[in-house]
Amino acid sequence: MKRILFVASECVPFIKTGGLADVVGSLPKYFNKEEFDVRVMVPKYCAIPDTYKQQMKYKTHFYLNLAWRSQYVGVLEMELDGVTFYFIDNEFYFVGSTPYGNIYEDIEKFAFFSKAALSALPLIDFRPDIIHCHDWQTGLLPVYLKDTFSQNSFFQGIKSIMTIHNLKFQGVWDMKTVKDISGLSSYYFAPDKLEAYGDANYLTGGIVYADYVTTVSSSYAQEIKMPFYGEGLDGLMRARSNELEGIVNGIDYNEYNPETDPYIFKTYNSKNFRKEKVKNKRGLQEELGLELDEKKFMIGIVSRLTDQKGLDLIEYVIEEICNEDTQLVVLGTGEEKYENLFRHYAWKYNNRVSANIFYSNDRAHKIYAACDAFLMPSLFEPCGLSQLMSLRYGTVPIVRETGGLRDTVEPYNEFESIGTGFSFSNYNAHEMLSTLRYAKHIFYNKKREWNKIIDRGMAADFSWANSAKRYEELYDRL
Repeated sequence: MKRILFVASECVPFIKTGGLADVVGSLPKYFNKEEFDVRVMVPKYCAIPDTYKQQMKYKTHFYLNLAWRSQYVGVLEMELDGVTFYFIDNEFYFVGSTPYGNIYEDIEKFAFFSKAALSALPLIDFRPDIIHCHDWQTGLLPVYLKDTFSQNSFFQGIKSIMTIHNLKFQGVWDMKTVKDISGLSSYYFAPDKLEAYGDANYLTGGIVYADYVTTVSSSYAQEIKMPFYGEGLDGLMRARSNELEGIVNGIDYNEYNPETDPYIFKTYNSKNFRKEKVKNKRGLQEELGLELDEKKFMIGIVSRLTDQKGLDLIEYVIEEICNEDTQLVVLGTGEEKYENLFRHYAWKYNNRVSANIFYSNDRAHKIYAACDAFLMPSLFEPCGLSQLMSLRYGTVPIVRETGGLRDTVEPYNEFESIGTGFSFSNYNAHEMLSTLRYAKHIFYNKKREWNKIIDRGMAADFSWANSAKRYEELYDRL
């Protein structure tokens, strides 16, 4: 039996701000239980819903030296869907309504969490063969593991993996403060270790000291070796390229299932979508006050409203997108200029544009089920989950060929009748627009071809079972 411990800063269903939580919460359920004992460790935030807090059982507590301070560490445990979860408790650090706050507070909070996670292991009687760390918040863990902890026989031989979910976020702060907080010696604050461009960088530490590095799609693993995508760490990614692999994320096929989804207007499957899917479109048009016309080409966007998601391209040609034969439905929050852009067009074309500037899980499900196409023209996209959800619901993705979007959406080829969506390669608004118009042409004039694209998309398998197999192979190798 191989023992694996996931350590991360967020995890569904307890706390979530992004795709990281989906991975940490969903993936452990899909490993082969006879060969792998996979457990998860996360902070016990005050923001975790009480229903879960009441199920947690006290396991142990101790005091931890973080540089010159002595801090309380409580460890709680609960089981959910056959997976054991451990929670590191400290109200000084994990108070507040969100998991993250000011970066200078987070820097200390996650140094504490990384050290506490390791210190708790001998006391909870679980010695993992591999500790699987996620993103910069756990970047110090592989460093600590190779530093003071390696002198203890309990920790000798434990391997570590660092998974990068988004290289843009690295946990950077000044060296003097991080030295003081972490208690690590000056030896670690050199350019080939924790230092990057004069500051201390948690993610750099994790990448340098982990035994293996993964990211969330094959294309992104290649892209981050280049300056454009490398966020200043492309040299380090090239140096570690022999131990770097991309494994594409999956989605939970029980939660995202058009046949059983409780949130959508009318359930359907890959056999009856030609008749039933359109009822979701009518339902959404009615709910949002759009013109009731099932023949109109409906485009969905469910996204954080930021530059990374390619919204500057949409802004450039939005007048052409909001054409008379098209409806546009947007859901999400983010930068003020994009929130106001969509609000303005919803006011200008109130019967064909709907701006939902908030986040709602049930509204998101309705959009995936109702729309004809799903637009995702990202500047960079480590993996992306929205295009996987839209494929699952028979909503055709229109994406830019980058990162996980390139790996998961096969571009439509009318001569060979293959493909599950439409894509364009250059980061260019008019290239996106012409791809959108081509998709619209197929939708209006070649309906049988359009339905075949949906057939192939709904048949594609991006469940977690595939990703879990790849991770199992990696754990075996390590």
